[in-house]
Amino acid sequence: MKIAYISTYPPRECGIATFNHNLLKAIGHDPKSVSADSFVVAMTDSEHLGTYEYPPEVQFIIRQENQKDYTRAADYINNSLTDVCIMEHEFGIYGGESGLYVLPLIARLQKPLVTILHTILKDPSYVQLTIIREIAKYSSKIVVMSRRAVGFLTSIYGIPEDKIKLIEHGVPNLEPKTDNPVKNAIGFKGKKVLFTFGLISRNKGLETAIEALPEIVARHPDVMYVILGTTHPGVIKNSGEEYRDSLKRLAKKLNVENNLIFINKFVSEDELYDYLTAADMYITPYLNEAQITSGTLSYAVGAGAAVISTPYWHAQELLADNRGRLFDFKDSAGLAGIVNELFDDEVLLNKLKSNAFAYGLHLRWPNIGDVYVQTLRDAITDANLVMEGNTRIIDPEMMPAFSMAHVQRLTDDTGIVQHAKYGIPNLKEGYCLDDNARALIMVIQAWQQNKSKAALELLPVYLSYIQYMQKDDGNFRNFLSFRREYLDEVGTEDSFGRTIWSLGYLINNAPNNSYREFAKELFDKAVPHFKDLKHLRGLGNTMIGLTNYLKAHPYDEGIITELNNLAAPLKAAYRAHKTDTWHWFEEKMTYDNAILPLALLSHYQITADEESLAIGMESMDYLTEKTMFNGYLTPVGNDGWLFKDQDMAAYDQQAIETMAMVLMYFNAYEITHNLKYIRQMYTSYQWFLGENSLRLPLYDYETKGCGDGLQTYGVNRNQGAESTLAYWISHLTVLKALEFEYEFNTTTELNEIKQGLL
Repeated sequence: MKIAYISTYPPRECGIATFNHNLLKAIGHDPKSVSADSFVVAMTDSEHLGTYEYPPEVQFIIRQENQKDYTRAADYINNSLTDVCIMEHEFGIYGGESGLYVLPLIARLQKPLVTILHTILKDPSYVQLTIIREIAKYSSKIVVMSRRAVGFLTSIYGIPEDKIKLIEHGVPNLEPKTDNPVKNAIGFKGKKVLFTFGLISRNKGLETAIEALPEIVARHPDVMYVILGTTHPGVIKNSGEEYRDSLKRLAKKLNVENNLIFINKFVSEDELYDYLTAADMYITPYLNEAQITSGTLSYAVGAGAAVISTPYWHAQELLADNRGRLFDFKDSAGLAGIVNELFDDEVLLNKLKSNAFAYGLHLRWPNIGDVYVQTLRDAITDANLVMEGNTRIIDPEMMPAFSMAHVQRLTDDTGIVQHAKYGIPNLKEGYCLDDNARALIMVIQAWQQNKSKAALELLPVYLSYIQYMQKDDGNFRNFLSFRREYLDEVGTEDSFGRTIWSLGYLINNAPNNSYREFAKELFDKAVPHFKDLKHLRGLGNTMIGLTNYLKAHPYDEGIITELNNLAAPLKAAYRAHKTDTWHWFEEKMTYDNAILPLALLSHYQITADEESLAIGMESMDYLTEKTMFNGYLTPVGNDGWLFKDQDMAAYDQQAIETMAMVLMYFNAYEITHNLKYIRQMYTSYQWFLGENSLRLPLYDYETKGCGDGLQTYGVNRNQGAESTLAYWISHLTVLKALEFEYEFNTTTELNEIKQGLL
């Protein structure tokens, strides 16, 4: 196997770098199993760009905060002859919020991936939870180093247990030296030595050990507490050596400054082993239980040290069966009592050491490396099976079940509230016509798909809002305060068009005559304003509404004329702006772009106008070329848009843009019966679920809402009506498309799948 390792790497002074270096050597110890051409993709922190002199196995470098480096790294790996990838994961080593920049890398990989999780949080933030879930989705195997970690992943993160592999932390394959040079070093020679090592920071609880020294020294005056390690780089950056200095002041206050020594350096593994075997006891006085893996603890056990520790998660497991001793968090008296007991009973002390050493033998890197080799082989086999079995265009198992929960949360007896803070309605922002029109379409779809009673109950609320916002002359206002006060005199052409769309859709799909007749009354009253529309998206939205109306009233010549009149300026705009390299209606692509091709395709369905079909298909293909590449949708970003002959703005990507793409492709399939449009529709829909440029889902599985956009930093966590309705309209459209998915063999199977999603 040729393996690509994604991690920090020496000479960077980092525990993950050391682990990955050891893992590479351990896996590669058998040249019959692993290629010597295996290589490292190294993560470099911004403070040390260009300063590390990496060894030859580092063949690609990712700058932590440079997003493009991550996709370039994926391309580099894909273009190599790599068989499988290993990624070390720790929240602090990748760029973006909680390291989200790594998601586009692993999603772009075309190789099986095994991810090793060094930290698993019991109370993750939404972003942290999402990142781990996404990593698991793209990984063939997830490796953890403790049994408790397995439980966390299954119960908190919802990761299937059969995807998780428990492999304990490896330790050096070394034996104690007969002549250990450290025993003659300052602080060790002629002393009883207590020892701690690792990067220094406040969560290590070193003050607890220092507070225990007076009681220990009173009984054993020749005790020396040695703390080996540099201060954590993040601590240095924020507060310098303040913590180390405070520990020195504490020791002086307790009159034990002569029994404490700091060795401020990052040592090699061989040197560390000498320190561990020279010490009498090893102490990890961490302050809380939230430590799922501790490399320093594993090293100490592997070296056969007598370990005394607070009961954090990894210590509880690794020191079980008399392989070490535990004391409570911040319990300096308890620590002092254990130390004195062991110094007074050499037999007991040596028994702890021998138990630890015996257990550590199976943790040595060559043994751990062999387990990883088999895990990598299994990952390759599993990945091949998945590839061979993946034949469906639409995968229902990847779709959440339909839920009205967030829509109902946003809706009161007036209408649907426009905005939300996270998943909570923001009543200060009031209501708008656009969202209530979208909500009307969505509940009609839901009623059609599964006769949802909740949808049917909300339908008159949204229809009533539309009626309340219609003026006497037939035009519409848009914004309404929470106190039901009008906030504008006339709404935008966009809101007008979306309202006509919703009314036309209801007229064609109403669950009863009462709603249909009421909608037609509102529709007819608005017709005189069609001639005043000037903006392309207002025209397009209105046209879609008219085509829906004409499906119910196909012989209404007046509305057919109105539809043709609206199509004419849209086609004229296309002819005016089209060039050999620019197939679009304007000098720029802005927002809700797919509405324009969709409007002309809808026009063709009613009128058989060949020019509308030609322009609709050509502009749709051009929009596809600009926004769908690398296997996922990248909508035109609102933060700059796409101007002719310029680069496209990557962000702020909006949900309504994606909804329009879903509807456009579905419409194209209805016209052509070409399954590629079902495929493109489903690819667009997957944008909501994480198949996007950041590989983060916008759909929130907890609230059943949808984030308000994809930003450079991640998902906008506010879940307003526009984005949530855009998601559910897209979801219900895909569900309708299941009826055309040729892979399903029987009506029974199709109905079972649809029922599960509804």
